[in-house]
Amino acid sequence: MTRPQLTALIIASALFMENIDSTVIATALPTIAADIGSDPIRLKLAITAYLLSLATFIPVSGWAADRFGAKLVFRAAIVVFMVGSVMCSLATSLPEFVMARIIQGAGGAMMTPVGRLVLLRTTPKAELLSAMHWLTVPALMGPLLGPPLGGFIATYFDWRWIFWINIPVGLAGMLLVTLFIDDVKSYEPRKLDLLGFVLSGVGLSGLVFGLSVLGQNMLPLPVSFAMVGVGAVSTTLYLLHARRVSAPLLDLTLLRLPTFYCSAVGGLFFRIGIGSIPFLLPLMLQIGLGLSAFEAGGLTFFSAIGALAMKFTAKPIVYRFGFRTVLIWNGLISSAALGAMALFAYNVPAILVVSILLVGGFFRSLQFTCINSMAYAEVDQPRMSLATSLFSVTQQVSLAAGVAIGAAVIEMQRAMRPDQIIYVQDFVPAFVTVATISLLSVLFYLRLPADAAAEMAQKPQPAARKPVASI
Repeated sequence: MTRPQLTALIIASALFMENIDSTVIATALPTIAADIGSDPIRLKLAITAYLLSLATFIPVSGWAADRFGAKLVFRAAIVVFMVGSVMCSLATSLPEFVMARIIQGAGGAMMTPVGRLVLLRTTPKAELLSAMHWLTVPALMGPLLGPPLGGFIATYFDWRWIFWINIPVGLAGMLLVTLFIDDVKSYEPRKLDLLGFVLSGVGLSGLVFGLSVLGQNMLPLPVSFAMVGVGAVSTTLYLLHARRVSAPLLDLTLLRLPTFYCSAVGGLFFRIGIGSIPFLLPLMLQIGLGLSAFEAGGLTFFSAIGALAMKFTAKPIVYRFGFRTVLIWNGLISSAALGAMALFAYNVPAILVVSILLVGGFFRSLQFTCINSMAYAEVDQPRMSLATSLFSVTQQVSLAAGVAIGAAVIEMQRAMRPDQIIYVQDFVPAFVTVATISLLSVLFYLRLPADAAAEMAQKPQPAARKPVASI
């Protein structure tokens, strides 16, 4: 195993911990809601709060890694995430649970981008697609094990044990990071853009949180609109601020690079659709179709199997067709598979349910591998930390928006009925809506040149053998 591959596998331990945590919670959401006396739709605030915390703190991740070193920041982030996990297990009310998830998000905000930064700075671009393959395969074990494990624990034990899973994984990750990860620093660390951090934090928090509570009766309607307004104003002020400073916290000039722009903005639309799945699918299977948490987790298991299977074919497909062709056609297939989940509301045969989940997971995995790799094709090394921060912000905001949009569609239908009950048919327009948003991503991939990220899309050639000197 090469050094980049080993680095990718170690970093993937953090991704594994994050992914298994999010998928376990999504499956056990109704059980947790019943225990702490909350509505399942309202409890989705815990998912949004986690993503909101990520979006707030990710912008400083690149600066922190440059300033203090990737190893120290990575280990500290794992500790914070584990502390948040313990607090989740001890929560007895919705506010306590949400606060614990915010702390988890603060740790997660540093883990993934800082780990990705280490990989980007230690791996040649010609080998990056392969390294991303090694990075994402173990991380996919989280979604693979999370739904059935979360459903099993929530059905037959106490849901609070779910969060203790992170402790042994986190301790193992800290040991491996200490032993094998290089302490990557910037030779000229940037000065912290404190005003930019405040403006971006308030802007992203206001927009994501305000949109998520809008129309759900969590807060008075004027308060929700006020939060969205404050977020929009603060975001606008940040955009003006970033144009005047030499070292902004989020470098928006990176969007001038075609591959980064299409990966970040096109990926934002794609992830809005995909980000709704961990919330909508388990909820539809449990509330809409009456399955237990364990049964729902067993079905979502097939989606993760499909995603894992793609990791063994992603490189040959990209080498054969190139990034542009793969992103366009794969985006169409992935969006269609997402919309097809609406059929589950009509009691379709089990074989069709399993097939849609397998196919959807298979092609979504390929799309993520391409997006995550191509984003850095034109980024030079001095701006890698800025690129990981900006890309991660768009990634997490889109995931939060996906949860918010999916819940808003369901809530609007429930609000129009006097009984206020969620019916399985309410999930049909929700899946159609997020699938349509995901489909819009293809418009950005059409703008890519045919040879986009050519250095990454070409199969590495073996080194030529030196001729043996004759005697």
